[in-house]
Amino acid sequence: MIKRNRKLMQWPIMLLVLIGMTFTACKKDSEYYDYKNNVKEFNGTVLAYLKAQPNTFDSLLLVLDRLPDLKDTLTNNSITLFAPTNQSFQAVVKNLNILRKSQGKTPMYLKDCNPLALHLLTTSYIIRGARTTDAYAPFVDGALYISVFYNYPMHIQYDKLNASGFVQGGPQSIIFSDPKNSIFEKYWQRTNTNAVNIKAKNGVINILAPLHDFGFNEFVDFVNQ
Repeated sequence: MIKRNRKLMQWPIMLLVLIGMTFTACKKDSEYYDYKNNVKEFNGTVLAYLKAQPNTFDSLLLVLDRLPDLKDTLTNNSITLFAPTNQSFQAVVKNLNILRKSQGKTPMYLKDCNPLALHLLTTSYIIRGARTTDAYAPFVDGALYISVFYNYPMHIQYDKLNASGFVQGGPQSIIFSDPKNSIFEKYWQRTNTNAVNIKAKNGVINILAPLHDFGFNEFVDFVNQ
């Protein structure tokens, strides 16, 4: 049975040498100090972008093929997608089948999973409204944003990474969290982005780090039958 509470983040010549070394180091790192993660434009829908990236989003696309309403959402609605890559799905399917083997059950794959379970898990990655990191930057502690179905809140926090020699002088990132309907952050499940601000015609795509487990640690419980 599928259960989830979905109500519903350091002598003169030596001194000259040191000055020269310091100037060289600053010059080397200046490109990070001035770093701007510019919006990347894609001439197509969010769904079309996923399809245009070979060997990256095959698993997500397979899931979307089983969920026509979400597929339509990525084509026609104004949304922000936090896109899990193939690695995110491979990890959870592997864990699922380790458990199922221990239970004497046959293997299961994405094509076998209950569509309702996949729907509940996948909608968390699709947020209403198209927003780049500019929308999140003013909120130091992040803010809650609502998924496209079930009115489920996800937490989004802007995080500008450090570069060599400069605090917060590196590329932009986002900490994307499932609060699990709890005000206590120790219970939240978090992941980071590898790329942000990919702008499609109907939305913005942020790509999640490959170490993220699809479903925020709920996939196995949801689909194991």
